[in-house]
Amino acid sequence: MSKLFSKPLPRGSLFMLLLFISVLVSAIAVSYSAHYNRQLLNTLYGELIVRDKEQAEWSRLILEQSTWTEHSRIEVLATEQLKMHIPGAAEVHIVAP
Repeated sequence: MSKLFSKPLPRGSLFMLLLFISVLVSAIAVSYSAHYNRQLLNTLYGELIVRDKEQAEWSRLILEQSTWTEHSRIEVLATEQLKMHIPGAAEVHIVAP
């Protein structure tokens, strides 16, 4: 049995073993890289969906703001709720400095 283990390895077998290990490591690295790429792509798509929702909300808020700050609406509120009115010419007093 000791003769079985004492035989020298064929020439180039160490090189073939290193090549096999290199190919195996490379295949695992490619698989891991593809998986990681898919994870990043899924994260990107999720963030794009969030961005689109936030952009739609921002557009609605801008529209609402323009509605609330419309001049005619402010004038109606000032007249009805605050009882404000535009002064007549007789009510205007000019103060000299």
